[in-house]
Amino acid sequence: MKTVTVNGRDYNWPKAPLVVICCDGSEPAYMETAMAAGLMPNLQRIIARGENRRGLSVIPSFTNPNNLSIVTGRPPAVHGICGNYLIDPATGQETMMNDPKWLRAPTIFEAFQKAGARVAVVTAKDKLRLLLGKGLVFDGTAVAFSSEKADRVTLAENGIADACGLAGMGVPDVYSAGLSEFVFAAGVRLLSGFKPDLMYLSTTDYVQHKYPPGSAGANSFYAMMDRYLGALDEGGAIVVIVADHGMKDKHLADGAPDVIYLQDLLDDAFGPGTTKVILPITDPYVVHHGALGSFATVYVYGPDVKEVMAEIALQPGIDVVVDRASGCARYELPPDRMGNVIVLSGGPAGTKVIGTSRARHDLSGLDAPLRSHGGLTEQEIPVIANRKFRNAPAQLRNFDAFALGCNHIVEN
Repeated sequence: MKTVTVNGRDYNWPKAPLVVICCDGSEPAYMETAMAAGLMPNLQRIIARGENRRGLSVIPSFTNPNNLSIVTGRPPAVHGICGNYLIDPATGQETMMNDPKWLRAPTIFEAFQKAGARVAVVTAKDKLRLLLGKGLVFDGTAVAFSSEKADRVTLAENGIADACGLAGMGVPDVYSAGLSEFVFAAGVRLLSGFKPDLMYLSTTDYVQHKYPPGSAGANSFYAMMDRYLGALDEGGAIVVIVADHGMKDKHLADGAPDVIYLQDLLDDAFGPGTTKVILPITDPYVVHHGALGSFATVYVYGPDVKEVMAEIALQPGIDVVVDRASGCARYELPPDRMGNVIVLSGGPAGTKVIGTSRARHDLSGLDAPLRSHGGLTEQEIPVIANRKFRNAPAQLRNFDAFALGCNHIVEN
């Protein structure tokens, strides 16, 4: 049996085309509620002969760290992507972490392509596409593109000349369920036409930020997803479904966001300029979450770190306050890309999020009560497959997805 080693893990060549789906923000309750309403018959059929388990995301429970964990098979301490946003250790400047230079480990796709596999990667947002496609050679054996910029693809940069024609759709609005539907539609066509050995489909969590499980908006999304799951399953693929993180209500009873403005608090306690709060959820797409999430890291410039930690710990709704060394060891994070303090929020109801300064957050785009992620309460994710597992780990992580599909599948 042919084996490929990636980041210290061995992966057997899959017994059939392997499709791993990362359904962004898909709290287990979404699919469970939709199935109970009879809206996901294909998923019910898949589960009946396969697996339906729970697993854990990495912390912070944000998009980039978890997608890169899934595609490298390792946590952020290995691959280096610990958020969407950071202070560059080399320059001290705040910056996005979208450039492939931040990725410290090869992807499973790169390793398998070098071993002779055909690889396809389709993601909703372009912020992930360069990271996921790092190391791929577009020589006819690899495809990597986003639905957000599907009309700008080229053979040289993406391995495909007409992504919109492939999916049979125009480019959807970035704030729509259509952005994810494009991913599924393209995946179904690639499975039958391109015939990849490995395929990764990664959606966006616009719907999950806006609609809770069981709502009309959520149910419509999962009914749509179910149609494509049926096509992928009928196409003969091994299908493994995970999520990058869950999603929870983050608002008060009156619908207002439940926020600790941590930079304001620390400025009052220690003086402006003595600390810097970084929110790794920050990305260019803030309309649906306002850059508010349940994880933050704090850089300390002068005050005693223990005093800063003590001040933060006094705030209701703070679940974890640890120093860099303890936090990075506990959550498998790269120490050189984190601040002096790591903070997770939630509180008894799991609703608390962290902001920087009240004046820096534009919440005008929130047209529904805030739902967000980043903390421990959004760490539980579904692990679903259309085949039974053999000798799978008792505690599953979302970054086990490719190993499950390659090493632990029982043929039906």
